[in-house]
Amino acid sequence: MTYCVAARLDAGLVFLSDSRTNAGVDQISVFRKMTVFERPGERVMVLMTSGNLAVSQAVLHALTRQHDEGGDTIWSAADLFEATRCVGAAVREVYQREAPALHEQGVDFNVSMIFGGQIGAERCRLFQVYSAGNFIEAGQECPYFQIGEAKYGKPILDRVLRPDTSLDEAAKCALISMDSTLRSNISVGLPLDLLVYDTHALRVTHFASIDEHNEYFRMIRGTWGERLRQVFAEIPDPLWTNPDDPGSLVPPSRVHQPLRIEPVNAPQPNYPTPQVLAEDPGKDQAN
Repeated sequence: MTYCVAARLDAGLVFLSDSRTNAGVDQISVFRKMTVFERPGERVMVLMTSGNLAVSQAVLHALTRQHDEGGDTIWSAADLFEATRCVGAAVREVYQREAPALHEQGVDFNVSMIFGGQIGAERCRLFQVYSAGNFIEAGQECPYFQIGEAKYGKPILDRVLRPDTSLDEAAKCALISMDSTLRSNISVGLPLDLLVYDTHALRVTHFASIDEHNEYFRMIRGTWGERLRQVFAEIPDPLWTNPDDPGSLVPPSRVHQPLRIEPVNAPQPNYPTPQVLAEDPGKDQAN
């Protein structure tokens, strides 16, 4: 499996991918999931892939062959939308050729992609491409995409990323998102590829390959875990109050019973009222 995340911001784009692929716990390999298509001064496009590795590599091969066969290619596309259509066409081409044989073996045609960049004077754009070759574009409301093992690293992205987030802050956020995924899923692993693109640069402006020796990522992993534990310790523990106590100000609407399954043909027991959470101890208890 893998994890890739990318964000489209006012200041540019951030891409981050891991490099682990596995076919079981005893067959783990390193394959880079990020590919850059760059013609300095004209266009920069970044493709990240997740899913069946053979399918992903076949799609990349189909993209490079488009140029030899003529017609529209990612190199001739007038804008990122048209370039993404070329990526989708490559996915459908591979599906038509490979899907029947895969299905005969009980294997799904599984590939997901993030594709983004900038062509000429148009704004930076970011797309997610699905197994059917269709795609969607990132917008103001949700400026990022994830593919692969997305659930572990999603909360920090939802809380932090906004269109006006700086590129450095977005890169830091993506690395924290990746760290959360690495901590919880062994199918995602180092090294990482991090690419940060400044809008209108029309060339790769920042790139790093991050392994276990990278001091900045080691600092993030240690600091993030330490600060999370610190904040957790500072949050008050739940305070319970008995709504049946004399002077309790807990309204009846906040008193509930759990869903119970009672013994068959047994008399109806008289359940005591459970304690409830005190939302405001000063108000829930009379002085």
